[in-house]
Amino acid sequence: MELVWLEDFSALAEYGSFVRAAEARHITQPAFSRRVRSLENWMGVELFVRTPQGATLTAAGKQILPSAQETARRLYRMRSEAQEVAGTAARTLQFSATHSLSFTFFPKWLRRAESGAPIEAVRLHSDSMAICEQMLIHGQVQFLLSHRHPDVPPLLAADQFISKKVGEDVLVPLASASAHFGTSPATLPYLAYTQESGLGRIVAHRLHGKEDFLHLKPLFSSHLAAVLMSMALESKGVAWLPSSLTEQEIADGRLVRALDESWDIPLDIHLTRPTAPISPAAEEFWAKLGA
Repeated sequence: MELVWLEDFSALAEYGSFVRAAEARHITQPAFSRRVRSLENWMGVELFVRTPQGATLTAAGKQILPSAQETARRLYRMRSEAQEVAGTAARTLQFSATHSLSFTFFPKWLRRAESGAPIEAVRLHSDSMAICEQMLIHGQVQFLLSHRHPDVPPLLAADQFISKKVGEDVLVPLASASAHFGTSPATLPYLAYTQESGLGRIVAHRLHGKEDFLHLKPLFSSHLAAVLMSMALESKGVAWLPSSLTEQEIADGRLVRALDESWDIPLDIHLTRPTAPISPAAEEFWAKLGA
């Protein structure tokens, strides 16, 4: 048994595709498939039904998925605790955060969260929402900082993770001030988030059923809000961008509204952690947030 087998199992269960899961795990698809098969051989049962359309969990796979994810988290937590005792971890707080929050919100929020009691060490892992969720599931980080919308529930199991609201944001449909796309919303070229993006899930939910009103065929896609902002600044289309990321560009007049305020999408910013115990330093930090 190897820890990476459990992580691969969880990734394939989430993505339902060997190709996409292998990309998320930064490994070739054949090597990824071999590791999944190795886990199945060790278990002595098939964990996935393989079809040309992808992979779905068998009954056995569904049964062991929560235990496999918790086992991975426990192993990483055990390592962190051993390092803390040995003095090599320096009470490090481990965060994963989406790129847009890493660039703008995280530094200011962390300074406020310290509340006069400096944190010894912080490690921030910045990536797509999908990767950040996997890091939290596998216990590679203690906390996940991400955008939330009440109508779009997170993919994380509610009985395994809890969260606290730590801020607010809003997605605004923006375009370059120099762009000329016409007056009809149906003519707007659309800059979209990919499936790996948490903001993409939220925007897709908000725009669902609006195909007759907006031209929703993406001209360009990325999981990075910063990339979509750059494309919008180059007059390539309209993107729903976080206000926290675009304050300066709006203030400078380089980005302007493409649609009225009824198309804004209010967001909460949440910090999420496992319900299971985390390191003493992380527990202390979490309790301080509640206070």
